[in-house]
Amino acid sequence: MQPRSILITGASSGIGRALALVYARQGISLSLIGRDRERLDAAAAAARARGAEVSLGQLDVRDQDGMAQWIEAADTRRPFDLVIANAGITTGLAPGDLAEDPRAVRAIIGINLIGVLNTVEPLITPMCARGSGQIAFIGSIAGVRGLPYAPSYCATKAAVHVYSESLRGRIEARGVRVSLIIPGFVKTPLNDRIDAMKPLEMTGREAAVLIQRGLERGKAVIAFPRSLYLLARLSRILPVRFVDKVMAHFKVNIPKTQERIR
Repeated sequence: MQPRSILITGASSGIGRALALVYARQGISLSLIGRDRERLDAAAAAARARGAEVSLGQLDVRDQDGMAQWIEAADTRRPFDLVIANAGITTGLAPGDLAEDPRAVRAIIGINLIGVLNTVEPLITPMCARGSGQIAFIGSIAGVRGLPYAPSYCATKAAVHVYSESLRGRIEARGVRVSLIIPGFVKTPLNDRIDAMKPLEMTGREAAVLIQRGLERGKAVIAFPRSLYLLARLSRILPVRFVDKVMAHFKVNIPKTQERIR
């Protein structure tokens, strides 16, 4: 499928910005949502320079009413062919910490999970009524198996995985395709803050190209790097305590997010 009208959340940086630039060209309408106006304007300028028509929504994905109003209005003006629920943050534990800050946990749930629902819910009914469109979710290999240094992040991504699977089983019969994207380490401002070994890390553009190709083919699951994804899947069937012990040997420091629940 070659989408012409595309909605991307978290479009001001990272994978979201990279996706906006990969899709940007003459005849493409991009609706970009983000919170940082300066970075959002910069992403829009880069996309317009490639010929795309761009509209901006300076929104917090946790704002259910604001998201619904903006998305519904934009979809009425030019129906979306593709929505990519990308906005997300990371948080985790420093070495020696036992539990995450409850305020940080609730903030990441608000953005990574509730924000995803606020993005796709306004479009499920209109897309199904049109009998066309595609909904894409940005998950993570960290959502395949829980990691001891990022409990809440893993939980939010696992929830996104299961939600997308459930939604796919419900609405694809109505002509709306659902794709789950499961990336490994991608070099983004958020991931740069993580102090850890990052095997097979790729650039945002490399990830965006893989995502675009997978979405155009209508793939249900777009997972990369393949070897890292298969290793994560393997960890699900190996003895649980054995995997726990292996994971405990990795030295990882994920800074606590400064986001707080609203």
